[in-house]
Amino acid sequence: MLNISRRITVGALALVLGLAGPLMTRAQGPAGAAEPALTTAGRALFAGSPTPQLVARQFAFTEGPAVDRAGNIFFTDQPNDKIWKYDLAGKLSVFLSPAGRANGMYFDKRGYLIACADAQGELWSVAPDGKTTVLLRDVAGQRLNGPNDVWVAPRGGLYFTDPYYKRDYWPATRPAAIAQYVYYLAPGATQPVAVETTLTKPNGLIGTPDGRTLYVADIEANKTYRYRLGADGQLLDKQLFVAQGSDGMTLDERGNVYLTGQGVTIYSPAGQRLAHLDVPAPWTANLCFGGKDMRTLFITASEAVYTVPMRVRGSR
Repeated sequence: MLNISRRITVGALALVLGLAGPLMTRAQGPAGAAEPALTTAGRALFAGSPTPQLVARQFAFTEGPAVDRAGNIFFTDQPNDKIWKYDLAGKLSVFLSPAGRANGMYFDKRGYLIACADAQGELWSVAPDGKTTVLLRDVAGQRLNGPNDVWVAPRGGLYFTDPYYKRDYWPATRPAAIAQYVYYLAPGATQPVAVETTLTKPNGLIGTPDGRTLYVADIEANKTYRYRLGADGQLLDKQLFVAQGSDGMTLDERGNVYLTGQGVTIYSPAGQRLAHLDVPAPWTANLCFGGKDMRTLFITASEAVYTVPMRVRGSR
């Protein structure tokens, strides 16, 4: 999540983040030429209209959508310190409050919700009944900047980003920022290992279901990278995936990568731009697939949440 004032205009926000571009139906390509919002392959991803449908607009800033095994979607309203549930019947309810100012989230194999608890710079595990356990409080005795996004690898290890975004609810005595790294917390470990130390401001990340590949966005450098995962959690063979940063991200069953920021942009595994969705909000923070058949794209965007029916399923 970005620390964004709702008074910032969309254009100003784009300039600040280096993500400036058209907000309507066409976007600029690498050479400045207009690209279609939907390629033929991109259009085939959608079950109907690619226009996001409003679910609710009653929040301060939505983030961190994660899907459980049944297809229910959980997301955060970070300024209001709540985790919400969007169930299979389309009903909204508060799952947890207070919620540690939760940001990015992901479900583990047990059905526990792993949350980036930004309030105290912690990682939490939240049981189905809402009971919370602190998994991580610091790194080598230093308070984290604020875990931002997290992905649970198939073997149970946690990858998370720790960028620095100053929050208005932090106390004046809060320690200064530490280096902004990507970390890996191995199963059963009490301390994480920094596995990527070269990015300017790592933010969104997502891994493939086979546990072989991790995508990480450097939002300040406006780039997203792809890594091969080593046996001990290392990030190997760093490759530039696309010259676009992202806040949150997700994958579908075909390996297509969905990036956020000003709307949603979808890329093939080879980095080909397939589609761009305009979202009527100043900032599109995150997204995931959910629903009983995992064919509902759920989007968190500023004060609202949206859905788009898809022909493809999300990956798990």
